Amino acid sequence: MDQVQIGKFIAEQRKLKGLTQEKLAEMLGITKNAISKWERGLCLMDMSLLKPLSDILGVSINEILSGKLIKNQDISKTSEENIIKLTELVNLQSMKYGIIGMALFFIVLVIISTWKNIPASALVSMLCAYNSVTFLSRYKIKKDKTDLLTGVLFFIALICNTIAFILS
Repeated sequence: MDQVQIGKFIAEQRKLKGLTQEKLAEMLGITKNAISKWERGLCLMDMSLLKPLSDILGVSINEILSGKLIKNQDISKTSEENIIKLTELVNLQSMKYGIIGMALFFIVLVIISTWKNIPASALVSMLCAYNSVTFLSRYKIKKDKTDLLTGVLFFIALICNTIAFILS
């Protein structure tokens, strides 16, 4: 999803309807700052606002997500692309919470290892495991070979470090 393109499209459609950011925000029950952020491409709206926004602007949800008006013959193709992009967006947002959780877990491990004098190699193994999962998950979503290679290399480092930890 191209947030900047979507934002420009929302601004354009809002202006065509003769609405100010304040009036649109009032109609949606949100702040004008939220509208401003969308229109500048800084963030996307909460998905629960897509239907009311499309009704107000007189465009389809598909057109909002595409950031442009869609010809009738392109509706099916564009709908499919937007569903895929939304799925990827949800997956990336879910990954964000996983990253936060792993970071907190890692901090707790550092504190415990310092307190109990556990070798640092155990922490390195955890860090390698986390990075391996993160990059392989990103590869699954984006199909970027760099993510695959990075994930595999972190996995190899995890195995080597775990063996070194066991042998020490």
